[in-house]
Amino acid sequence: MLGDERLERGPEVHVFGIRHLSPGGAYHLLSFLDEVQPTAVLVEGPSDASGYIRQLTARGVVPPIAILAYTDRLPVRTLLYPYADYSPEYQAFRWAERNEAHAAFIDLPSTPALALYDLRNRRDRSREEGDAAAGRDDEDYSSYVRRQRAPYDKLAELSGEPDYEAYWERQFEHRTEKDAYRQAISEFSVRMRELTEPEEWSYAPEEAAYNDIREAYMRRKIAETIEAGHRPERIVVVTGAHHAAALTLRLPAMTDKELKGLPRTTTKLTLMPYSYYKLSSQSGYGAGNQAPAYFDLFWQCLRQDDLSRLPSLYLSKVASRLREQGTFRSTASLIEGVRLAEALAALHDGSRPTWKDLRDAAVVCLGYGELSVVAEALARTDIGTAIGRLPEGVSQTPVQDDMNRELKRLKLEKYKTAVAATLELDLRENRRVKSEEAAFIDLHRSVFLHRLELLGIAFARKQRVQQQSASWAESWVLQWTPEAEIQAVESTLKGETVELAAAFVLKERLESCLELAEASRLIRLACDCELTALMEQARSVLQALAVESGSFEQIAAAAYELSVFIRYGSVRRVDTAPLVPLLEQLFLRGCLLLNDAAACNDDAAHGMAQAMQRMHLIAQDDHEAVDDALWLAKLHELAERDDRNALLSGLAFAVLLERGELPDERVAREVSRRLSPGIPADVGAGWFEGLSMRNRYALLSRLALWEQLDAYIGSLEPQAFQRSLVFLRRAFGSFEPREKAAVAEMMGDLWGAGADVVGARLQQPLSEEEIRMLDELNQFDFGDL
Repeated sequence: MLGDERLERGPEVHVFGIRHLSPGGAYHLLSFLDEVQPTAVLVEGPSDASGYIRQLTARGVVPPIAILAYTDRLPVRTLLYPYADYSPEYQAFRWAERNEAHAAFIDLPSTPALALYDLRNRRDRSREEGDAAAGRDDEDYSSYVRRQRAPYDKLAELSGEPDYEAYWERQFEHRTEKDAYRQAISEFSVRMRELTEPEEWSYAPEEAAYNDIREAYMRRKIAETIEAGHRPERIVVVTGAHHAAALTLRLPAMTDKELKGLPRTTTKLTLMPYSYYKLSSQSGYGAGNQAPAYFDLFWQCLRQDDLSRLPSLYLSKVASRLREQGTFRSTASLIEGVRLAEALAALHDGSRPTWKDLRDAAVVCLGYGELSVVAEALARTDIGTAIGRLPEGVSQTPVQDDMNRELKRLKLEKYKTAVAATLELDLRENRRVKSEEAAFIDLHRSVFLHRLELLGIAFARKQRVQQQSASWAESWVLQWTPEAEIQAVESTLKGETVELAAAFVLKERLESCLELAEASRLIRLACDCELTALMEQARSVLQALAVESGSFEQIAAAAYELSVFIRYGSVRRVDTAPLVPLLEQLFLRGCLLLNDAAACNDDAAHGMAQAMQRMHLIAQDDHEAVDDALWLAKLHELAERDDRNALLSGLAFAVLLERGELPDERVAREVSRRLSPGIPADVGAGWFEGLSMRNRYALLSRLALWEQLDAYIGSLEPQAFQRSLVFLRRAFGSFEPREKAAVAEMMGDLWGAGADVVGARLQQPLSEEEIRMLDELNQFDFGDL
């Protein structure tokens, strides 16, 4: 057992405080390590990840990268530890590898860390719920945040900096004198803990306790390293600045009993590529690194011992980005920008320009005072699009490995970037190539991308394509993000490969499916993902739901999905013949339910109208498989009935008119009956709205219909006319401009005014009186409607 007495003896270890993602910290740490030549380098981080350190520094690894700890059960909870090339921790590991020193993480393992994280979150929620129940708002928490930030904001104010980030860069990152960084952070840690802790933790005792536990555990790991044979003076501890003052052997370490008493959860660890965008504060993870690409440039200059080149390099990159956008700036503008940045820095005791100084100089000298001119160029220069890379053989989860293999097999690796790219797929066989794999590569790509989409891995997003190519073409937008990598890791809990995980998700959705339309979509999804073993289960689910369903809209939606799949399934090389009887069954039930379902109110009528349109498409496209005659008979019945929703009766009449099922005398009689003065204005206008939902050119060719409509409107009393106009206006609102012009010209001929005159009158601006009348129409009181 580790005791307090042991920790009080002997010399102290070397504690090097840093800020995560600090190029200055990495630069000074490497110099310090070269001077001390430690036999052990201990770094703040999850101690159960020490086995991954060699893989972090393996050949072929390109930062930024991250260690991801995640729970091995749903819902997945994660902790992330990202590193850039200029992270002091990453450079410490590389130094240890080069010098054959022992390297290890010394912070809490992920198992208690995630358990404590959950515990803190639950207590935070309980406190928030208690505050809400007591009628308290978030003022206490806001006050806590203000108190926590106050010393940092005060430092920035006293130093004349715009914010704390600028203060930190000027006072720490730019200090190149030997030992200046380490000594300044050591003093900074002591003073800031004195200033912040007494009040900082009064509102959040869990946060204080969590930090105490972490620091006690890190002291324990330091003591264990000493007991393992490393002399304290040959040990360097790399930790965040806040903890630097607490990692002294004079303070007690965590005992065996305390360690055993920590809560735990089961976790797993993996490595993953990361991105500069995610490191930036704009994506929610700042860590003092609002501009990762800028600090990478800062790091390169430090390594060359030439930090004075940073202003000219930075502004040159901004100018280069502007040039890519078609905006050119002269060399003189660049020179003036550098001079301005140096002049701004000279106002702060002659120091070098900071990132904020350089941005201000870019806005003035390259944007001519307008941020909008250089905003995109600044974002690309500050944040960048760099993405890390892990070579094969580096430890990852099975799904990550499988995903990377599939990306390589399908030649999609080039799309694994932070910049969105469009991928057009043609699912048809390419007969110009020799191998079957190459002939159907786009089809295989489609299957893979559909599986990722099913798993919720946000690498691929499907786009709409033109209707004429919808059967064989797909368009995808591909963009890699760290979130997509995390989602891939989470999918490991569902299966060891992308295919198995997708099958697990689809099976879960089938088992919980309660709607016909969803069941039909799952059949298509099983086909899209090439999960043929689940297609039969999906068909059984759909058939069972179809027997019980009495919803015309649900049945129509399911039948339409099935119809499209049957027609185009051959593109995906799937046998759809077993689904034809099911389509026949669904279509028959839809026909039989039509007239009863049409007895609905106006709110439900538009959903019914869409379902009728789908049923009619099935009748036209699959007329050999379904009972088209029965469908037409049911439309005739609905078109003649007065006790059904008028819009739906009008739509049924329009479909029959389009199919050539109605002679002229029947059309004239029905229009006269539906648009007679005895029919309520809203009912007559609603019927015409339904009639106008189908082929407008078929309507425009029926002169008798427009004569009857003209006579009907002319017969209405003023109040009824106004009611009718509200509904007719809605019906004509969906007409295209050329269709409205055709109606106007036809009415001009009917009235004897001439098509040209009416057309010209229609193009004239509205008078004030007409505008007033329209305003009254918009505010029309429908009374009992």
